[in-house]
Amino acid sequence: MKRTLTTALTILLGTFPLFAQEADAATVQENLNYVWTIIAACMVFFMQAGFTLVETGFTRAKNALNIVMKNVMDVSAGGLAFFFIGFGLMFGTTAGGWIGTDGFALIEIGDHPAEWSWTFFFFQAVFAATAATIVSGSVAERTSFKAYLIFSIIITAFIYPVFGSWAWGSLFNGSGWLENVGGLYLIDFAGSTVVHSVGGWAALAGALVVGPRVGKYIDNVPQEIKGHSLPLAALGVFILWLGWFGFNAGSTTTGDASIALIAINTFLAAAAGATAAMLITWFTTGKPDGAVTLNGVLAGLVGITAGCANLTPVFAIVTGALAGILVHYSMKFLEKHVDDAVGAVSVHGVCGAWGTLAAGMFNTGDLFNLEQIGVQMIGIGAAFVWAFGVSYLVFKLIDVVTPLRVSEDLEEKGLDIMEHDAESYPEFIPS
Repeated sequence: MKRTLTTALTILLGTFPLFAQEADAATVQENLNYVWTIIAACMVFFMQAGFTLVETGFTRAKNALNIVMKNVMDVSAGGLAFFFIGFGLMFGTTAGGWIGTDGFALIEIGDHPAEWSWTFFFFQAVFAATAATIVSGSVAERTSFKAYLIFSIIITAFIYPVFGSWAWGSLFNGSGWLENVGGLYLIDFAGSTVVHSVGGWAALAGALVVGPRVGKYIDNVPQEIKGHSLPLAALGVFILWLGWFGFNAGSTTTGDASIALIAINTFLAAAAGATAAMLITWFTTGKPDGAVTLNGVLAGLVGITAGCANLTPVFAIVTGALAGILVHYSMKFLEKHVDDAVGAVSVHGVCGAWGTLAAGMFNTGDLFNLEQIGVQMIGIGAAFVWAFGVSYLVFKLIDVVTPLRVSEDLEEKGLDIMEHDAESYPEFIPS
């Protein structure tokens, strides 16, 4: 009987070849979606190497291994925390649009095939690690490794997923309140606010609570503490730029022609950010500043992340260029008050907010829609209140449990030796 049915089906499909072709095309497209999303996730994962190099290059040699360890654990311990807790809070069935209630450790996955749940989790887990890693740079060179590790787990398990559920919950099983504000939704395609501003505002909270590095301020005047290797930082920026094509274009989770616009917008915004940052320093100081130019690349990338799928290439250039200018002045302003070792607050927090606003302002076919701009501002404000407020409280609580920063003596000797009993450059005297 089974063979008879199989034979009949084969004859039927052969009689209607167009039906068979359509079925095959659908299968190919489905498989392509899996492959593209996994490849994009691997590109985003490799961004951890970029962040490691940027942070290492912008800080001193005596703390290089400490930077490496924090970035490794952001994706390792943080990835486990996101698997067991964070993913469910972010994408589980949402209670009143605020927080997910199932899907922890992928035990309940709704109507999704298991293979897609695994694929989607992997892609979202590397995003969560990115949000955590942003904090690493801002509090570098004076923060206890144990205290930082506690925060890294909390941001990936709770702080980032809760806001993510508000804006992106419907991508899986949830439905966040920012996905329907007066009939409109927050435009943040790949996470200028969801990932970058959340990480940036958490970084601001951490930098304020942990306090400045020894020697950063003399008579309330900020002093320059030079990083030990701009070439390392530059290599990190190029790695991040490459990975960002996976970050933005991969957010389609669909392998089709829609990734073309996203890719060109990502490329052009980064190029415009670097060029604008270089020019503004050249005009104001007389020489093009390398470190600011590198941060200009990242500012342009962060800025276009929200609107990469709905802006024209010309507006992507505008968005990136303004981000490159904004990051320069933001870093100069914040340095007077906050010791952010790598400029993470300006690059990710400030430029993430700008990019989210730009996604609403320059929305193709609906330019400068005030209602949409209003929704964007609500999302920006909600991210700041949530991420900064909760992170500040968490850092304070961690400091009660275990000292948040190392002693002045240990800071002077370097965290590599004092925290990890090793030297990153044993042949050289660290500076």
